[in-house]
Parts: sequence; structure tokens; C-alpha cells
Amino acid sequence: MPGLNLSPVGRFEKILLATEGSHYSTGAERVAIAMCAKAGAHLYAMTAVFGGKTEGGFMGPLADKEVAGGAAQHLDDIEKRAAEAGVACTKLLQEGDDPYKVIVQTSRDTVSDVVVMGRRGRRGLARLMLGDATAKVIGHAPCSVLVVPEQSDMWDRVLLATDGSRFSDAAAVTAAELGKCCNAPVIVLSVKVPFHSEQRQAEAQPIVDRVLAFMEEQGVPAEGMVADGVAEKTIVAVAAEKSANLIVLGNFGRTGLDQVLFGSKAERVINTASCPIMVVRSGG
Repeated sequence: MPGLNLSPVGRFEKILLATEGSHYSTGAERVAIAMCAKAGAHLYAMTAVFGGKTEGGFMGPLADKEVAGGAAQHLDDIEKRAAEAGVACTKLLQEGDDPYKVIVQTSRDTVSDVVVMGRRGRRGLARLMLGDATAKVIGHAPCSVLVVPEQSDMWDRVLLATDGSRFSDAAAVTAAELGKCCNAPVIVLSVKVPFHSEQRQAEAQPIVDRVLAFMEEQGVPAEGMVADGVAEKTIVAVAAEKSANLIVLGNFGRTGLDQVLFGSKAERVINTASCPIMVVRSGG
């Protein structure tokens, strides 16, 4: 995996927190501040009010002075909590008609390395499908996206799921950086899927060995394992078995509504895992 440590996908210098100010965002807020403190990153705390044709939005009802005032107050509270943690914070109160477009544009404007968002319940993405802002942000953001359940806290053990693709290589770089900045060991998992060819299944252990060699080069404590089963179910099960409280996946570098997230392995992992999931943008 030569040269991967030079990849910008492994940087965590600017973190964009997209919060709607509800209890769904409490885990994302907590983790974003803690992650900035660990990585020495700058926090951009963003919320938005929506007007135009929408009757309600990801971050609140129809825009008016009362809503805007409440949103601004919530950003003030996040700024205060960030300061208490020693984290520099820039507040961003945005307006727009489409939640995901506002978040994606803000991530571009701030040149953020990762967007941190909450998850609307265990099956939120499946229920709302492509209409859900989180799914669309994952599909369109120019950077990685961290989806955080409400009850989650900062992680101390990372599970990297890899299939040996360049998208998984990008995820490996990110997992290594997260391991270093958060002092968290990494579990490297490759899943042997029953319906895959024998040749492809035979590649699982070499894939793990290659990533373990990279982790050793980076000075990150890591262990590897190969497991049999359906990919998304196995990933979630191994995370629980190994007490990993962050799962890192590659996102295949795709954009567009026809390729966004619904029905994908990443979407199914997000819906069923109880811990945060980072979907890594490879730049492809």
C-alpha cells in the first residue's frame, strides 16, 4: 500500500458538524467536539433554516425569526461546549430549500475533511430512502461522512471493513489516522461472501495481511481477521463481538441519485449498527 499515507483522505483538520438541534443530533455533536479535541481540528458547527417550497426541513420548520433565533442559540451552545473542550469553533447559520444541498455546499465552502451527522433512529435511512438528507450527503459530499447514532460517544476501537479495492484502501488510510489520533487499535476485517468465486474468497486473507502491513508501517496497533457470511451482517456482528465502536467503510466514490446509498452495503450497515459509521470518500 505504498504512498497511501500521503492521501488527503486521511486528514482531519476541518470537521463540519451538521446539526438539526434535536435529540437525533446529540451524539453527532458530542462526537464531533471530541474528535476535534483529539485531532486538533477546527470545528465548523452548522445548522440551517429552510424556506421556499418546503414545509419543513432536516434542521427545522419553515424559516422565520423565531426559528432562526433558536438555531443561532443552539450554535452558541455548541461553541461554548467546544471552547470548554479546547476546540476552536466557527458557527454557520445557513438558509436554503434543500437540506442536503446546503450541507454539501457548506462542506465544499469550508473544504471540510469530514461531515458529521446524526442518524434518525435505527432504521431512519431505510424508511426515508433517497429523501433522507443523510443518505444524499453521503452520496454527494466531496469528503467523508460520519453518521452518529444518538447514544454514541467517542470510540476507542475501530473496525475497518475492506475488500481490497482502492475505495477500501482509502478507508484504510482513514482508519489508520483515526487510530493514531484517537489512540485506538484497528481491527481489519475481510468477509468471504458465500456466493463469491473461490478465487475471490481466497483473496480475503492476503487483503487483510496487506492492510496489516500498512498499519504496522503507520505505527497503529492492529489485528486482522477473515469471516464468512453476508458482508453487512458480518461487519455489524464482528463490530459487536470485538467491541469496536466505530466502523470505517469505503464509499465507492460515486455520486448521483441513481447511485446514492439506498440498498447498498454501507446503507445496510448504517441502519443496523449501534455505533458510528464513517463512509470514506476515496476521491474517485
